[in-house]
Amino acid sequence: MSVAQVLKNSDAQTIRKTFPVTGMTCAGCAVSVESMLKSSSGVIDAGVNFANQTAWAEYNENQTNLSELQKSVRSVGYDILIDVENPSEVQEELQLKNYLKIKRRTILAALLSLPVVIIGMFFMEQPGERGGLANGNWISMFLTAPVLFWLGRSFFINAWKQARHGKANMDTLVALSTGIAFIFSVFNTVYPEFWHQRGLHPHVYYEAASVIIVFISLGKMLEEKAKSNTSSAIKKLMGLQPKTVRILVNDTEQEIPVKSVAPGNIIIVRPGEKIPVDGTLTSGSSYVDESTITGEPVPVQKQKDTKVFAGTINQKGSFQFRADKVGSYTLLAQIIKAVQDAQGSKAPVQKLVDKISGIFVPVVIGISIITFIIWMLFGGDNAFTHALLTSVTVLVIACPCALGLATPTAIMVGIGKGAENNILIKDAESLELGHKVNAIILDKTGTITEGKPVVNAIDWGASSAHDDSLKAVLYSLEIRSEHPLAEAVVNHLKEYGIAGMELSSFESITARGVKGTVGDKTYFAGNQKLILENDVRIGDDLKEKAGQYQQKANTVIYFADKVEVLAVIAIADKVKVTSAKAIQLLRHMGVEVYMLTGDNQETAAAVAHEVEISHFKAEVLPSEKADFVKDLQAQGKIVAMVGDGINDSHALAQADVSIAMGKGSDIAMDVAKMTLITSDLLAIPKALKLSKRTVQTVRQNLFWAFIYNLIGIPLAAGVLYTYNGFLLDPMIAGAAMALSSVSVVTNSLRLKTANLEK
Repeated sequence: MSVAQVLKNSDAQTIRKTFPVTGMTCAGCAVSVESMLKSSSGVIDAGVNFANQTAWAEYNENQTNLSELQKSVRSVGYDILIDVENPSEVQEELQLKNYLKIKRRTILAALLSLPVVIIGMFFMEQPGERGGLANGNWISMFLTAPVLFWLGRSFFINAWKQARHGKANMDTLVALSTGIAFIFSVFNTVYPEFWHQRGLHPHVYYEAASVIIVFISLGKMLEEKAKSNTSSAIKKLMGLQPKTVRILVNDTEQEIPVKSVAPGNIIIVRPGEKIPVDGTLTSGSSYVDESTITGEPVPVQKQKDTKVFAGTINQKGSFQFRADKVGSYTLLAQIIKAVQDAQGSKAPVQKLVDKISGIFVPVVIGISIITFIIWMLFGGDNAFTHALLTSVTVLVIACPCALGLATPTAIMVGIGKGAENNILIKDAESLELGHKVNAIILDKTGTITEGKPVVNAIDWGASSAHDDSLKAVLYSLEIRSEHPLAEAVVNHLKEYGIAGMELSSFESITARGVKGTVGDKTYFAGNQKLILENDVRIGDDLKEKAGQYQQKANTVIYFADKVEVLAVIAIADKVKVTSAKAIQLLRHMGVEVYMLTGDNQETAAAVAHEVEISHFKAEVLPSEKADFVKDLQAQGKIVAMVGDGINDSHALAQADVSIAMGKGSDIAMDVAKMTLITSDLLAIPKALKLSKRTVQTVRQNLFWAFIYNLIGIPLAAGVLYTYNGFLLDPMIAGAAMALSSVSVVTNSLRLKTANLEK
């Protein structure tokens, strides 16, 4: 699917294009890009999808120049990619470079900060000349300067961009607190006598400034990595289409790019190839693996006049088909678009810290300024000294270190705890919402069931039960069959040491099964139609067995000679041993459980009955799964979706909490916010319990992060001075800030001991 989609109206004046955007790091960035696009000349409407880092603009082609559009976005520090080949690949390359750049800066900042911390903790008060090299201040200053103004310069640049638009975020708080702490520390390093003459010690805060940059940079690095992983999901979906295709022109094969295929072209597909576009078979036959679309593991037989879909995989046969839908009109392209829309329709998660910082920063600045003014007016003989000391102390104690650690530390420990329990968690959003889930949708194949057809039983007739040569005949027939169910029979017989034999002849009968001869005897293996059409008798015992298996949603294969059925074989996708228990636990937690499947009604009913699910739907298309999620959300439910296939990706993207099975498709795991690296559904109740514990920890951390500010800022401003002459020393303010960080980290580590079984 082209990254730039062009839609023209009837007068050919209005164009809508989608462009990759670079440089966006938060929801505020997306708002800035959108506002600049909308304010550009000739633009009718515009929007930004922060989830997949794209922007779209609908504009009048006679009034809007794309270069001017790009300039307007660049003016606020971002960029849109126009007039480049493969813009998605260029964007992905830029994102990778940005991640590696942040990673290098974080590592260097940590290496430079380590000696600063050691000096601040152990060597700051070593004997030596005041302000001299021996006391460590100068060394710390020279090591901290590059951490702030070289490795951490992005915080200051982004803070300036926000300030130009009258906004403030976490970058503003980081830049302000570290900048003020550094400038104040430099003054005390260069001119310590200012404080000595007034009977005060010239404290410095280099370690606080540098460590803040390291911690916050680490968080940015992790966010950038998660963002690049998310964008790869769409790329993998697009990768299901081959780049070239063979078409038939005047009985001659021609290889052309898939984007050049037009409706009506006759396309040739050989064994093992991906089907490039949607169409209808004109000749040939085969079995096609449609698990990318339906999620069902059994390939579907295709013959003349049946439909095939882009992204599905041909098995052993070859055929020709007529292209019906190409480009953005194929079913695969519609799934890609649906995933993008579902991701973009959710408001990007605005970090709680950023929301608070937007209010907290101007409040702290205001308190600091007011403190300075009040002390200058009413401070007496030492007015300036006290004014400067208290205003700086306010800024130091309001340092965002604990605030910045509150959420990430809890999330990191929670993610680690999840990994111990076979749960991989991608972001804070899924952890935040997990404990609120009150409706969960389970895919059947590969989620509740094993996802692979296996032989449940082989019942032999009385005349053939002890004849191992017949088992060898059955093995020989099925190993030559192209039908996917034949593989299950072959694997089953292999377990019993059955080997094949030479067949005199072999024939594959379309939509029926196979036929072969050994010597002068003819044998059949296939469905009931094959048996009836050849007037083969079915004994009462085997007929009864076959009926019982079919009622339990098994597929039945008959093995017979020309006279009678020799055996019936029951094949099914087994339910996982822990599925029923996991579903029972979810119900006890107050969660409504639903099952959706593309399989037939009989099979769905049998599986639902076995695991005691009362709400289920069969023969559901991928888009209908997403619609079902929307219906539940419209009822006010917080919905979790569990799936393993590409057919589940749209519903996974739409759900509030998305969980993929680790043995499923890459796209399902990429779109999902949680991935179970086990096939055990008991991990799902654990995931919801982990969510609850993690959210509790985040809230506790935010309380500790703010309680120091709520108590410390008034003390730093000197509210107790008129009562008992107490002024908070900046060093104590720094210690209080450090203590808040320690309490936050310690509280987060408590998550490691959480018991998710209870």
